[in-house]
Amino acid sequence: MLKNRRSGVLAHITSLYTDYGIGDLGQASRDFIDFLAEGQQSIWQILPIGPTGYGDSPYQSFSTFAGNPLLICPIGLAKMGLLGLEDVVLDYNFPDRRVDYGPVIEQKGKILRRAFENFGKSNGSLSQEYKDFLDDANFWLRDYALFVALKAYFIEMRRDFPMDKTDYDRYAQKFGRYLSKNELADFYYGAVWLTWPEDVRNYDSGQLGAWRKKLAAEIDYQNFLQFIFFQQFGEMKKYAGKKGIEIMGDIPIFVALDSADCWAAPGLFQLGAGGVPKVVAGVPPDYFCEDGQLWGNPLYDWDAHAADGYSWWMARLKWGLRLTDILRIDHFIGFVRNYAINFGDANAKNGKWQKGPGADFFAAAQKTFGQNLPIIAEDLGMLTPAAAALRDKFALPGMKVLHFGFDSAEDNPNLPHSFASPNCVVYTGTHDNDTSRGWYENAAPAMQDYFRRYTNSSGDDAAWDMIRLAHLSTAHLSIIPIQDLLNQDTAHRMNRPGDPTGNWQYRLTKTDLIDTAPRLAYLTQLSHRQPPLSANKVTTDNHG
Repeated sequence: MLKNRRSGVLAHITSLYTDYGIGDLGQASRDFIDFLAEGQQSIWQILPIGPTGYGDSPYQSFSTFAGNPLLICPIGLAKMGLLGLEDVVLDYNFPDRRVDYGPVIEQKGKILRRAFENFGKSNGSLSQEYKDFLDDANFWLRDYALFVALKAYFIEMRRDFPMDKTDYDRYAQKFGRYLSKNELADFYYGAVWLTWPEDVRNYDSGQLGAWRKKLAAEIDYQNFLQFIFFQQFGEMKKYAGKKGIEIMGDIPIFVALDSADCWAAPGLFQLGAGGVPKVVAGVPPDYFCEDGQLWGNPLYDWDAHAADGYSWWMARLKWGLRLTDILRIDHFIGFVRNYAINFGDANAKNGKWQKGPGADFFAAAQKTFGQNLPIIAEDLGMLTPAAAALRDKFALPGMKVLHFGFDSAEDNPNLPHSFASPNCVVYTGTHDNDTSRGWYENAAPAMQDYFRRYTNSSGDDAAWDMIRLAHLSTAHLSIIPIQDLLNQDTAHRMNRPGDPTGNWQYRLTKTDLIDTAPRLAYLTQLSHRQPPLSANKVTTDNHG
């Protein structure tokens, strides 16, 4: 898949500047695509685009298929005739440097509801497009729209009537041995589907028809949001294609427990009676974390997936590749083995390894998508020989992260001189890492010294020294986080794994990208990563 030297930028759509407190699929995305084209880039890597819940993590979504309505562009709705100009002017001052999700949800929610009301009054040309979308997406949208409508119904009911003691006690008795008091309350008032009455908690109860009628208006609203999201995303992708930019998407290997996926297809996951997970995902204790990491995602029943040729997964990949050109699959080692922790354990110390589907899964993928799978394997961490062999058997590009390379180990596989193959993607750091400037400023003196000697630099411009190292490496693809292009420090990182608060909020300002593209274009040409038909040649040598 990666045959030519190329480069790109990692920036999530939420991080782009708009007047609405969060990035969107409209002019903000087109402006960023223009920036990438001016900088001679070929790839825009984004994070997962599903609707997010508590914690705002794109890796914990209510659906593996749906889009996040917060990314809908209000100006685009006005151009469609669904809003007047007065509807898209907000009298609210959002923070300059971060996404404040509470006000964003409230303010954008008002705009989206108004657009839906106007959509219901119109009988214009969108009607057939809307019907076509509903037919096309029905295989996941029908369940997702009902799922979100049910969550909204129970959240509102429990907020207005704080506690039906009989209902709560019945639920707490069932889950008390798994969850703390605070977690019980979070599950209940957040209307996690495991807390719903039995007739809706059990997807096969035969009672959902009545609920579909009862919640028809909210279901229609959710259908509308998804229609608009995918229409705007398609327009954005088409614009990127005209500019020679491919979109790299991101698929978390696991899905959230509180998702339409688990609720509507519990047989595909290791769930017990009432939807209670038997085991959940995580990683065992190591040098960095003595308790291990307890992620809490339900694990797949891989035998059930294999029985029908992994049809759910193939549909997931196929839908993702309609939106993007390449997919990065997070936690690739999960296809070889999974660390299973009993649901309710306080930490990950007592988990056990379970076998994944291995080559059987990717053979099925090749039958669906052809020999050259458009997949990048996130193979970071303690990669087992079996996982490395699986990656190489199907010629999947792996990942290298330069931040991990400077521990003075001569054979460190994350340093360019140790890259075993050019069929890989090199990053300075990822969304889970510190920025490169922050990494250098917080590194141990010995590590800083090794970095300076390795890059033959003073360390005064560590971010761009790291970018140069990535671009000049043999890796076929070099991806740079936007924070590194802007030489930003630790305060601007996207995510701090293990810290449940303050993540996923990074946001550009209106002027951040001014004057950055020429320097990026120069280095891209110097390292022979520019697009083959690049229009804007940079020939001077003063961009550093």
